[in-house]
Amino acid sequence: MNSKIQGKTIIITGASGGIGERMAIKAAESGANLALIARRTPLIDGLAAKLRDQYGVKVVGYPLDVRDHEAVAKAFREIKAEFGPIHVLINNAGFGIFKEAHEVSFEEVKGMIDVNVLGLMACTGEVLPIMKEQGYGHIVNIASQAGKFASPKSSAYSASKHAVLGFTNGLRMEAKRYGVLVTAVNPGPIATDFFTIADESGTYVKNVEKFMLNPDKVADKVIHALFTSKREINLPRWMNTGSLFYQLFPGVIETVGNRFFFKK
Repeated sequence: MNSKIQGKTIIITGASGGIGERMAIKAAESGANLALIARRTPLIDGLAAKLRDQYGVKVVGYPLDVRDHEAVAKAFREIKAEFGPIHVLINNAGFGIFKEAHEVSFEEVKGMIDVNVLGLMACTGEVLPIMKEQGYGHIVNIASQAGKFASPKSSAYSASKHAVLGFTNGLRMEAKRYGVLVTAVNPGPIATDFFTIADESGTYVKNVEKFMLNPDKVADKVIHALFTSKREINLPRWMNTGSLFYQLFPGVIETVGNRFFFKK
């Protein structure tokens, strides 16, 4: 529970499943009103109805593909008209494909960049002027440990998350002047349906299943951090330690960990 978000309006993209759905539930438990964005209309509408009935908060689903920038602008205008002030944006929409660089198609690379990076930027661009005028707000960008530490079979996905972290770090310094908080969330592998696309063979999930994060715990960490000055949320801690060591000793880590990295 986070009493700071009671009665506040929170937008969550990619809210129809995985940690997006879990964050929506946790936020509704804390009394927040929600604008939920996702491509899958039946799922987003079903979740909105469930949360309204169970928690008595205002929840509206907005079917939207964040790759469509004109549709993003239209949807955010509708959200502003429906809810008024927007207090939190959680940019969660994203996907990954784990293939070696010569195997991933240009269309797949473009898809990841369009959703993970440009869609995130488009949504941020819509709320930032609102939050600037209000003098407060919180933007949370779901990145990845892959954005800190690239590994084989995730070169394109890691590139997209590197971009998210670069954007987030710059945005944080810009937004601070207006009273707007910015947090990056860098999880390792989470036990969600993310891997139905990222890992079609199931090999990666099989190899790292015992290390996978519980989506409810990740969601709880994010919701609990809202309206705090948390710069980053890094999960799990041991993986983030590995990312820090990689930044200091990249050659050593690449040599020692080479066999493990190819478990994707």
